[in-house]
Amino acid sequence: MPYFLDGNNLIGIVRRTSRPTEEDRSALIAEIAERLRRTRAKATIFFDGPARQQATSLGSLTVRAPSSGTADDAIVRDVERARAPREAVVVTADRGLARRVRDAGGRVWSPAQFFERFGGEHGPRAERQDVGRVDVEAWMRYFEDERNRGG
Repeated sequence: MPYFLDGNNLIGIVRRTSRPTEEDRSALIAEIAERLRRTRAKATIFFDGPARQQATSLGSLTVRAPSSGTADDAIVRDVERARAPREAVVVTADRGLARRVRDAGGRVWSPAQFFERFGGEHGPRAERQDVGRVDVEAWMRYFEDERNRGG
């Protein structure tokens, strides 16, 4: 079953940024490659932007930039070209891409479904466990500055 990953969409969710850096991209690639390494699954992750190089293979994970059009266009083309489009799984939270994939005969998983399938104890779900934790030292430094005391 081929997995096609919407890289920019996943960065926004996993790395919690709308302006990903090269470091964000590398961290996401490393995390997904490690998750896939423990399985026999193969995935291709697509990123928008200039095609810096040809597809790069990291064992079970292939990293691609579209040769033309957008990453979404490349994902839909690959679903359409798959031997069995119904077996192709696209991982995205982008509703527009999800609709196009379904129209092409593919299936769509949310990022949460993907991370649950490939090591649910990490990724977005694990990050959410930190919500509510307070860095007391950071707050202390913040309120030591009189401009932040509001009174």
